[in-house]
Amino acid sequence: MKKNVGNKDRIMRLLIAVFFIILVSAGAIISPESFLVLIVTTVFIVTALLSYCPVYTLFGINTSSGKKDTRRYH
Repeated sequence: MKKNVGNKDRIMRLLIAVFFIILVSAGAIISPESFLVLIVTTVFIVTALLSYCPVYTLFGINTSSGKKDTRRYH
């Protein structure tokens, strides 16, 4: 699992996760949407902590080095 999420990207993911947690806690987002928001928030936190995003791998994105992954998959 090669890191493909850079520091700026990690910080943004964590800030968005905190924002979502605040919205759900304040009651601004109510059920069943709150459950979906918490799932997205969990994904943001996990990908930020691991510095790895599987979706980035699918599209060849790598924000950790600022370069696009140019490998071809067969």
